[in-house]
Amino acid sequence: MSTTTSFLIPVQEQIHQVENLMQFQAEGHHPDLQAALRHLLASGGKRIRPTVTLLVGRMLGAPQEKLITLAAAIELLHTATLVHDDLIDGALLRRGIPTLNSQWSPGATVLTGDFLFARAAKLAADTESIPVMSLFSNTLSVIVNGEISQLFSSRCQADREGYYQRIYAKTASLFETSATCAALISVVSEETIQIIRSYGFNIGMAFQIMDDVLDFVSDSSKLGKPVGSDLRQGLITLPTLYYIEDHPDDDLVQQIIEGRCPHYEEDIQRLVDCIRDSHAIEQSITEAERYVNEAFNGLQKLPPCPERTHLEELTLYITRREI
Repeated sequence: MSTTTSFLIPVQEQIHQVENLMQFQAEGHHPDLQAALRHLLASGGKRIRPTVTLLVGRMLGAPQEKLITLAAAIELLHTATLVHDDLIDGALLRRGIPTLNSQWSPGATVLTGDFLFARAAKLAADTESIPVMSLFSNTLSVIVNGEISQLFSSRCQADREGYYQRIYAKTASLFETSATCAALISVVSEETIQIIRSYGFNIGMAFQIMDDVLDFVSDSSKLGKPVGSDLRQGLITLPTLYYIEDHPDDDLVQQIIEGRCPHYEEDIQRLVDCIRDSHAIEQSITEAERYVNEAFNGLQKLPPCPERTHLEELTLYITRREI
């Protein structure tokens, strides 16, 4: 089975419709908002989340128009979170393109993100599904609460349970919602909805773990930021957790266990190099693959069809992708 992005081909036309609908959300509003949305859409991305929505919805027989609207709501919500994330992190580039906050004031950037959140909510409401609107608003609350918790938590906390909670809030919750909402606008059983919910959760957890692995093993030109940037910000991700567990006598590990972040660049770089060269990377990939296997096995409970095959391809792609 192919592990390329061939799963994108069947929904390419629908993705264009999703992007057009997203861009339309700024029509009739301030010209700078229209320009900002064009800029954000031009930054690209593979549109994985709306692809999940579209494939799940097509597999389950969701109404086409509502499915496009839902996929646009999901991607607009995701885009809004990126606008705020880039401002919070002080990021100047995303996918090699200047971020909004690198060109606008913090106030203008925040308000643009707020506008996108509002329009995403309007699109969710346009599905005319109360369960969709409820799940959509709850997911936004989960994402924001996760960001607030991260901002106000002590840095360099080697807490595995806290890590899983963080990546659920940051990433897996929206993947879960992307899949589940497509099921909610389809005429399917509660059992099918739960299978789809579990599928979205598992691919979301795997996706973020692989992002955390790529933060160590990719190169800065592809990342658009320094390798090991999470560690530099005091965020302890899964590769670092595995390294800590396997190397308790390392002086920098002991420092982190005590809740103190390495401050000197040479110490941080040494720790990054040690993690890259250790079994921690392989262990983290193995854990991501466990989530992928759970997602793959869940799909097998559903009737075979072309869309299920494409979802299987997407699932396998998650642990084999590059930045």
